[in-house]
Amino acid sequence: MVQSPSLLCCAGMILFASLSPAAEAPLLKLSAVPFTQVHIEDSFWAPRQEINRTASIPINLEMLDKSGNLINFDLAAEGKRKGYNGPVYMDSDLYKALEAASYSLAAHPDAALQKKIDAIIRRIAAAQQKDGYLNTYYTVNKPDQRWTNLRDHHELYCAGHLFEAAVAHYQATGKRTLLRVATRFADHICSLFGPGPGQRMGYPGHPEIELALIKLWRVTGQQRYFDLARFFIENRGIHFFAREHQTPEAEYDGSYWQDDMPLCEHRTIKGHAVRACYLLSGATDVAAVTDDAALLKMIQRVWRNTIERNQYITGGIGPSSHNEGFTVDYDLPNLTAYQETCATIALAQWNHRLALLYGDSRYADVVERCLYNGMLSGVSQDGKTFFYVNRLESDGGQHRSPWFGCACCPPNVARTVASLGGYVCAQDDHSLWMNLYLQGRIQVIFPKGRLWVQVLGNYPWDGRVRIKPSPEKPLAFALRLRKPGWCDQATVHVNGKAVAPPMDKGYYVLDRTWQSGDEVELNLDMPVRRMIAHPQVQADAGRTAFQRGPLVYCLEACDHAAKLASIFLPPTCPLTAEWDPSLFNGMMILKGKGLSTDSLSWKGKLYQAMPSPRQVEVKAVPYFVWDNRAPGAMMVWLPQAMPPAAVGGMERNAVVTASYIGSGSRLQGIKDGIEPKRSSDHTGQLCHFWPHKGGEEWVRYQWPQPVRIAGCQLYWFDDTGRGECRPPVDWRIEYFQGDTWKAVAADNRYSVLLDGWNTVTFSPIATTELRLLVKLQDQWSAGIHEWRIIEPEE
Repeated sequence: MVQSPSLLCCAGMILFASLSPAAEAPLLKLSAVPFTQVHIEDSFWAPRQEINRTASIPINLEMLDKSGNLINFDLAAEGKRKGYNGPVYMDSDLYKALEAASYSLAAHPDAALQKKIDAIIRRIAAAQQKDGYLNTYYTVNKPDQRWTNLRDHHELYCAGHLFEAAVAHYQATGKRTLLRVATRFADHICSLFGPGPGQRMGYPGHPEIELALIKLWRVTGQQRYFDLARFFIENRGIHFFAREHQTPEAEYDGSYWQDDMPLCEHRTIKGHAVRACYLLSGATDVAAVTDDAALLKMIQRVWRNTIERNQYITGGIGPSSHNEGFTVDYDLPNLTAYQETCATIALAQWNHRLALLYGDSRYADVVERCLYNGMLSGVSQDGKTFFYVNRLESDGGQHRSPWFGCACCPPNVARTVASLGGYVCAQDDHSLWMNLYLQGRIQVIFPKGRLWVQVLGNYPWDGRVRIKPSPEKPLAFALRLRKPGWCDQATVHVNGKAVAPPMDKGYYVLDRTWQSGDEVELNLDMPVRRMIAHPQVQADAGRTAFQRGPLVYCLEACDHAAKLASIFLPPTCPLTAEWDPSLFNGMMILKGKGLSTDSLSWKGKLYQAMPSPRQVEVKAVPYFVWDNRAPGAMMVWLPQAMPPAAVGGMERNAVVTASYIGSGSRLQGIKDGIEPKRSSDHTGQLCHFWPHKGGEEWVRYQWPQPVRIAGCQLYWFDDTGRGECRPPVDWRIEYFQGDTWKAVAADNRYSVLLDGWNTVTFSPIATTELRLLVKLQDQWSAGIHEWRIIEPEE
């Protein structure tokens, strides 16, 4: 029995499975009920929106000001030619924060916030050039080089976020101040790009403007905005970036930018994850208007590849840190998962559009999985810190940050939480589709009348949902209730009587004449489900995860006396749901008994008796809430049998420090015991010194008590072809004795080999500190996958 777009029930467990094609499905072209007509009043999302309003949005605006985003607009307005702050895409983060603030104003008028927004818009407008151009990086730094690097410099991307912010601001407040800025810039871009005389070819290296132009078209009615979005979509993949950067065709691989082939020929999700889903969102918007059969078939192919083979159980996508995107099908590592928060949001946005286009619950299922898990984990419970990367397993070294140098995720989370009402339901002239079960009130306007719909319940903790339509007068329409893919059993009652409504594309259809006083009760069965992954997902082989309703659960070290790495949960160890009022004002947790084996010592042993596992208490909490209490390890996928002994030696108990920790460097990764397949692997769990080049760097192990050491093994990182890390010129080992560092008496030379271990042995030493010194090549940096310690044989 199919449970959801990607889940199949098998022997009481859940696994990823194939989907049936839907390429020829009719296009319903629904409209989302606007966020301004949805009032969320539940105990789950309403507090999140209030924290977003009072904490996250103010922090976003404050940090953007501190980071120089606003100053950049002042510099551009004043005609300055130096002093620009940050990377090329700084403008976009401010626009996203304005979009979030605008959505928030619609739900909760705030005079102080409105005043602040008005002041920011004035500074933005002042920076706009006479011809409508608006990009502070180029206006300040390179005013004579506009539009010369569409691939890398984000002019069109920033413009897209301006357009989205302007539309949100206009819809929320009715003011046109930012909309006028946006349409002037859009008109300037329309004059430059397109198929007409005197216009030029091109499209954005980072898609976003396509979907934003569609929004601008819908608000203004200006056809040229839709035409430009269509131009960008239909021309993508002609290798424009190869020509722009004078790259020979034989050497060009444009997959990172989705520029390797014409868009309609794509068969898989590829490249940078956020770019891919923003592009597909824009393509879906265009196809919804043009009915382009080839484009629609491509969207369905790529969607199936994404959901069947490339989506994490927590909703996110993009396993790799080296390209912030995709590698090969079924590559879904846990400890090194990238799963950027923005990518999860982008996937939700794309599937929201597909749900509107087809009226099929499979797409709303994806939206729900993203919102309740991978998106919501991106912000702390107090709204003050954020995840950029969302692991599915942690050794305790990953924590949310107050801000980032690349600050795309915090304002993206803020605008998503603030605009949540726009995802709740959809309509046509005769039907209302309930996609998300959020308690609150919804105003629905049909051609033959209007009504308020009240939704009551305690979702996602409880599957009982009550819906009370209150039309102004008796009104005939179809109420369509989504039966989530995770739900096996559900019942429907109308005015207290059990009914068996027909099912259409995953929705119960209640088509009748409704009047005030009617009530529908939907009961969704919410058992605790064991999940297993497709056999080709190697990272999850022999492992299980737990889900209840839309929520995925995880184990955290702070809830367990045993080390998480020692815990396993055979099928005979069930978990049951239990309400915990002490966990952030109340949450449903999972509790039960698991098994644990204490760590084994293999020193001087080749074989030993298998230890008897002991029973331990197990507590699982919703994934989105992890790292909100005490620091420590976390796991989503748990072994079903006794886990193998951890690889590695005494380095695992050492404190590790370094002369410099590069951006994205994971210092703890050099002692995690994960052996790469080759030096070029970029799992994310490694230490590197980039952007430092040349010179000498060091990494140090420290122990609380002296340890005896007889050698070391190094596995070097190399990212030739995509980065600036190369094997070093030389390296050496020193140990601390007395108050000085001394070189070890090496028995062999310090080799610098790739794709394998570089081993050096020496006469045993006793020390509390060991130092690895690395001499970098001129013009190059270096990185280390693993640094292992060899203990002396006794």
